Amino acid sequence: MASNSTPRHQGRLELTWTDKDKTLLSTGDGKYDYTFVDPTDYRVSEVRLLHEAGRVEAPTPASRPAELPQPTTDNLLITGDAMHALDALAKIPAYSEKYAEKVKLVYIDPPFNTGQAFAHYEDNITHSIWLTLLRDRIRQIKPLLADDASVWVHLDHVESHRCRVVLDEELGENNFVAEVAWQKADSPRNDSKLLSTSQDTILVYRKSDAWTPNRMPRLAASNTSRYQSRDGDPIPWRDGDATAAGSATHPAMVYAIQHPVTGTLMYPGAGRHWGKAQSWMLEQMSEYAPYELRDIGDEDERARLCGTSPEKVRADVPAIMLSVSVEEAAKHARDRYEAGHWPDIVMLGLRERIQRKKHLEDNGRVPETLWLGVEVGGSLRGKNEIKALFPDEHPFATPKPERLLARIIHIASNPGDIVLDCFAGSGTTAAVAHKMGRRWITSELLPETVARYTLPRLTKVVNGQDPGGVTTVTERISAVGDGEDEERGLPNGMNPEEAQEFNRLLTKVTKAIGTDLDASTIKALKAATKTKDATTVNWHGGGSFTHLQVGESMFVEMAGMVLLADWATQGALAEVMCAQLSVPYEPDGIFAGKQGRVRYVVIDGMVGAGTVASIVDRLSEGEMVEVWATQIQDDAAQALKEARSGSRLELIPDKVLDNYRRKSARKSPFGAGRSVPSPRDADDSAEAAAGIERETA
Repeated sequence: MASNSTPRHQGRLELTWTDKDKTLLSTGDGKYDYTFVDPTDYRVSEVRLLHEAGRVEAPTPASRPAELPQPTTDNLLITGDAMHALDALAKIPAYSEKYAEKVKLVYIDPPFNTGQAFAHYEDNITHSIWLTLLRDRIRQIKPLLADDASVWVHLDHVESHRCRVVLDEELGENNFVAEVAWQKADSPRNDSKLLSTSQDTILVYRKSDAWTPNRMPRLAASNTSRYQSRDGDPIPWRDGDATAAGSATHPAMVYAIQHPVTGTLMYPGAGRHWGKAQSWMLEQMSEYAPYELRDIGDEDERARLCGTSPEKVRADVPAIMLSVSVEEAAKHARDRYEAGHWPDIVMLGLRERIQRKKHLEDNGRVPETLWLGVEVGGSLRGKNEIKALFPDEHPFATPKPERLLARIIHIASNPGDIVLDCFAGSGTTAAVAHKMGRRWITSELLPETVARYTLPRLTKVVNGQDPGGVTTVTERISAVGDGEDEERGLPNGMNPEEAQEFNRLLTKVTKAIGTDLDASTIKALKAATKTKDATTVNWHGGGSFTHLQVGESMFVEMAGMVLLADWATQGALAEVMCAQLSVPYEPDGIFAGKQGRVRYVVIDGMVGAGTVASIVDRLSEGEMVEVWATQIQDDAAQALKEARSGSRLELIPDKVLDNYRRKSARKSPFGAGRSVPSPRDADDSAEAAAGIERETA
């Protein structure tokens, strides 16, 4: 017997790969060398300290124009694995207070899976390594994103199709914004066996629908020649449709308008309606002649245009009709037309067609998804910019030009916003962000890359010693009338790029034809389309950044046992333990930190009943304490329980490692919807542990 119940569907669309349930751990000590481990592995959960390695700063030059964004000072260059750098930013309170949920733009250009970064891995595993690396970084980035943030992932053709499925899974397919094609090559590679690839892909996602892109400046080369001012309107405009689609859903906006010169009735086309409210249309038409609203009993015609029957169409929709004779109205209309600066409703030549002015908006143009090399630069420009900074070196296969990053940063952020790039390379993202007045965080795995390229480049930027890239902007402008008393512009509707091209072609034509042309005419044509380059300096130096290094692990393995590293037991244990607990490290006597009513004590040594009593004596009324120690006497835990209810005594490193496992089991730090629990978020009693086991069994 057939069931009438609705079938239940299970599962979801996702991409699977080898060891997807594991996470990727860097094992190469500053190299692209990875291994898959279980998410409960302590090496994944450990929060590494960030140690200051130096600071670069320079004053703002007095010559800097006041209208430019102020140079930023709270910037970070981090040497070390992005896995540890991102975790530190999200979990160590000194950083999380500044950066968690505050990053507005993430641009990542992960190592392309071309066999260079992962050359010694089996072919069938390289995709898994790359995808896991990307997914893990995205999951770590998410806690840092502001609500109105966006993520831009730069890819080549090898992984872009797989990456989009992963990003849909991690960021939500409803948060997909666009797929940008960047033209990196302006000519084909003749050594390509099949087709020559000319573009990279940039996948754009938003954190939520709170994100809105900034518009692009309206360029001189953009298609603005259609916008003119034939009537003396101070704002250029072009002809636009006065109607819009959807008459069936807007029947009240389907009605007749009487022409002021011919007296004929004008309607929107079938299936369309007037694009603005009737009150606005009446106001506009009344500038040409006296008008009024009048019922003319045209339900049949309106029903036809709406695609319905006369019985169903609204009967109370009046027409916009002349309130004077057609002869008088025509005189009014012609006088108004000849006066110029027409209303937004126009009838060119007073013909029987209503149009609407579409003004050239001054709020810029909507960003598009095809980015040509002539606009943002290609790989060759990127290489030339690096070569100018580091002569005789070729460190990067596909360096990105600064203009490409400038466009991304302009669209997705504003001055003062935080920009993050956890695959720094030569530091292009940070360099451009600094020049554009953004705060930035960038990290690079390879110490030699930082020492040789990233750090020197960013130092040059701060010191105002980087004249390339977006430091200056050169644009073509009119030079018509230069050197003359009267300043004149290019011919109406012609922009500087078109004028330059016209001049170039005119020169070729005159050379080809010879001397038969009128020299004075040629000279006049060239003078009327003369252009020149104008260069503006947008960066003068200033600001600062701090160089941090990811610290070593607080653990070592010996004979299958996980022990504390020597450095952690030599005065740094309290700070590194506060990092594991997400507690602000604020030394105050015997206390390492405080969170709410809980004080934290970290002791590298034995804790007994006497130590407990001494600690409790220093607590204020209503305070509790968590004591973490490397050795604990049998009577200490009971003594603390009796002395101060709600306090805890835990063993290092055993309880630290156990907490890693528990947190991973409850909600993996690399799992969907990752959260960072507070140190006292879980009840670690035996009963609670048993309850967790029962629930997950």
